[in-house]
Amino acid sequence: MEIRKKEKEAAGKEILYKFAILLVSVICIVYTLPRGNENNLQFDEGMPWPFSPVMAEFDFPIYKSDAVFKQEQDSIMADFSPYCKLSDSLALAQTKILSDKLQQIPEITSLQKQLLISNLKDLYNSGIIEGEEYASMEEDNTKQIMVYTNNSAYRTPLSSIYTTKKAYEVMMSTDSLHLNKAALQKCNLADIIQPNLFYDTNRTEEVREDLLASISETAGMVVAGTKIVDRGEVVTSQIYNMLDSWRRENERRNSSQSLHQWILLGQIIFVAAIIGLFILYITLFRNDYFTELPKVFLLFLLTIGFPILTNLFVRSNWFSVYIIPYAMAPMMIRIFLDSRTAFTSIVCISLLSSIALKYPYQFILLQIVAGLVSIMALRELSRRSQLINAAFMITIASIGFYFGFEMIHENDLSKMDIDMYKYLCLNGIFLLFTYPLLYFVEKIFKFTSDVSLIELSNISAPLLQKMSEIAPGTFQHCMQVSNLAAEVSKKIGAKTQLVRTGALYHDVGKINNAVFFTENQAAGINNPHSAFNEKQSAQIIINHVQDGLSLAQKYSVPKDITDFIVTHHGAGVTKYFYIKYRNEHPEEEVDKASFQYPGPNPFLKEHAIVMMADSVEAASRSLPEYTEETIGNLVDKIIDGQMNDGYFKECPITFKDIAVAKEVFKEKLKIIYHTRIAYPELKK
Repeated sequence: MEIRKKEKEAAGKEILYKFAILLVSVICIVYTLPRGNENNLQFDEGMPWPFSPVMAEFDFPIYKSDAVFKQEQDSIMADFSPYCKLSDSLALAQTKILSDKLQQIPEITSLQKQLLISNLKDLYNSGIIEGEEYASMEEDNTKQIMVYTNNSAYRTPLSSIYTTKKAYEVMMSTDSLHLNKAALQKCNLADIIQPNLFYDTNRTEEVREDLLASISETAGMVVAGTKIVDRGEVVTSQIYNMLDSWRRENERRNSSQSLHQWILLGQIIFVAAIIGLFILYITLFRNDYFTELPKVFLLFLLTIGFPILTNLFVRSNWFSVYIIPYAMAPMMIRIFLDSRTAFTSIVCISLLSSIALKYPYQFILLQIVAGLVSIMALRELSRRSQLINAAFMITIASIGFYFGFEMIHENDLSKMDIDMYKYLCLNGIFLLFTYPLLYFVEKIFKFTSDVSLIELSNISAPLLQKMSEIAPGTFQHCMQVSNLAAEVSKKIGAKTQLVRTGALYHDVGKINNAVFFTENQAAGINNPHSAFNEKQSAQIIINHVQDGLSLAQKYSVPKDITDFIVTHHGAGVTKYFYIKYRNEHPEEEVDKASFQYPGPNPFLKEHAIVMMADSVEAASRSLPEYTEETIGNLVDKIIDGQMNDGYFKECPITFKDIAVAKEVFKEKLKIIYHTRIAYPELKK
């Protein structure tokens, strides 16, 4: 009952854990989704209508397109003239001031005075305006202005009026009758010449608004019951205007709070369904991921991160979403997790990202193609340069797919979307950032990629180099175990590179006391264990596990590899010294803990393979003769004994896998220990 109760509690915690992941994912994605209903209808001119036939349920006007409406506005505004008010009284006042000033200057003759007064009147009749207002109208490309007084209004070219500066220059440049310029300066013309023409902002805007308001926004009506478009029908310019008008009228009629709530509810249901199915997939096929927080975090960070980024692009109207390197997600998941999960993730990412887009089907197909190519390109990652090749292949595949997609719907090459191909090329460039990101993901999440495993398995790696120098026998043993285990992993579908590298490091702890292990003892030298009793010798042997962990930590060996160090003996005992002690103390109750390894037992299929290979390879060295029968019996005895001792209860290895492993070990050991043909002696 107690066990069942604990199982129920564990199951309840797991359900809550998964529900929390679902809730957080849905909140994050839905919160960033566009809130309007502008994406409910997705169509474009020249494209086939993908939905069911549309009938007009009510009468509605056909609104002019934005381009047509803008063209009509530009046309009517081309003849528009801003309004300026002309002051007659100011011209009379300033002319009188000038006349009074001239009377006080004897150097200027009467004729010259009359000419100057006449010129000033002409300038005021044309109109004098502030320089800033004149410049502003010039910037607006104003050609004519409407001049009005209290009694009349007339249109005149902007070039025919004067600024205060230009009017001053005209007055000072009067050369008739040999005018004395120095005497004229005494009049202070700059103070006398004041603007009599003023830009009327209010009246100008009123007239402008009246003109724009006179333009009709509609170009006809659609009567209720009229068929607007049928499924598969190409959306012509006329149909597009009717559909757009129908949509705008729908939005106007349904722009209520309840509608937005329904849209929000639909988004929640859709997102929850996709995330829920993704969690169900992991539960059914990769449930062990939920026990490792870094894997869960990376998986859902990528799965919900790209849809959130897509929503932000759409809401903020940034660049095209096609520059976002969605294929980076399956690349990362393929490298650190597995191919099946990588494909499932790109499907989920594509579906979740498509909600905010205008053409979801095209987007989903393109991203799935890119995801498939990325997974296939990295099916055997052995060099970091493969990431660059993968980015190139994804770009070429995406361009090729989109070209084919366009050929289906558009047979005119001149109408192809060139910008889309630019976005796909830019997407390929961003995919190259997977290379440096790979390093940071490994460090942050403590993952180990196949590339890192290959680098670690190089015999020139510092720790392996040290083992080959200090414990050459152990090094050769590790090499043999690595080869045996790798062959088994290939046959039963395990992670071969992980097995190969883990096997190379499983006995590195023997470096600290190399001479206490038989494979490192030279012939003719006394065994150092003769100076110790069985318990002391057992502890020396057992300590190579902890010593291995310490060395691995010192040399920054990742946890995926150190797990092989602690599991290759599991929680077993040092049988040689344990059995010897029991034989010498038959009456004593022996404490097994004194001879037992710290464990744990293997918890991955790969750990079990290395445990079997380690035991079989070590035991095979003690056979008196190497025949098919002796090798077969040895392999069966060792592996059956490990099964009986329960070493494999906690790892997902099957009886079939173990049977295959036995056959591989037998075949490989027969090849390793086969007898050689004796070379004949040369007769004299």
